[in-house]
Amino acid sequence: MKHLFAKIAVGIMLLGAQACSNEPVAKIKTFVLVHGAWQGPYVWQFVKKKLEAKGQKVIVVELPAHGADDTSPAAVSIDVYRDKVIAEINKVNGKVILVGHSLGGVIVSAAAEKIPSQIEKIIYIGAFVPANGQSLADLAFQDTQSQLGPSLVPSADQLLLDVKMDNLTSIFCQDATASAQQLVLDNYRAEPAIPFGDKVTLTENNFGKTDKYYIHTAADHAIGIDLQNKMVTSANISKLYSINTGHSPFLSDPDGVTVLLLQIVN
Repeated sequence: MKHLFAKIAVGIMLLGAQACSNEPVAKIKTFVLVHGAWQGPYVWQFVKKKLEAKGQKVIVVELPAHGADDTSPAAVSIDVYRDKVIAEINKVNGKVILVGHSLGGVIVSAAAEKIPSQIEKIIYIGAFVPANGQSLADLAFQDTQSQLGPSLVPSADQLLLDVKMDNLTSIFCQDATASAQQLVLDNYRAEPAIPFGDKVTLTENNFGKTDKYYIHTAADHAIGIDLQNKMVTSANISKLYSINTGHSPFLSDPDGVTVLLLQIVN
C-alpha cells in the first residue's frame, strides 16, 4: 500500500509540473535542412543541436560541390542538387519537414515537385521561391535591394562565382557574432555557377499542393525584403513568419530559428 501511495504522489507531481510549464510538448518530426549558396552543412550546426535537444530528428544535406564534397562545379545542376535532397528524404520512414535557405529554396521546390507525398511541410528561410519555368538568376535580377550582385566575381571559365572577401560577412551575416562570422570565412568556397541559370518545372498537382511556410529575414543584405514579399505572393504562401536578422539567421539567432521551426510544426 505504501508503494501505491508513492506512485500516486509521483504521478500527481509530474502532472503538476506539466501543467505549470508554458512550453508545449513538441511533436517528433524529421527535419531535412538544405543550405544555400557559398555555404555548407556547417551553418545548420547550432539549429541542429537545438532541435535534437528537443527530441527532433535532423538530417543536414551536403550539396554536391559544397562543404567537403569534391564534385566538379561543371557536373552540378539544380537537378543534381534536387536528387541529393531526394536521396536523403528516401532514407526516412514517413514524411519530412523540408527546410530550404536561399538557393536551397529553389532546390526544395524542385524536390517537392518530384516527391510531394513524402513532404509534410516546406519551410523557406530567407529563400528563393521560383515559379514554374524560373531560375534563381531570373529572381535575383529582380532584386534591387541586394548587396550581393556588385560583389560577385566570375572565374575565367565561368564555372564558379566568388564573392569579394571584404564584403562576405557584411552580405551574409552582418549581425552574427565574430566567431560565427569567422565560421563563414573559414568554410568559404566559391559557388558553382551553372545551377543559378537552371529553370525549374513546377506544377499545381505536385509542388502546388505542398504545405508551404516562409520565414522572412527582415534585415537581409543578400535577398531584399521586397523580393521576398514578391515571391511569397506569387507562390500564394500565406503562412508567414519573420525573424529580425540578416541572411543567415541560423548563425545570428539559432534560438529564434529553432523556436519558429517548432512553432510551425506543432
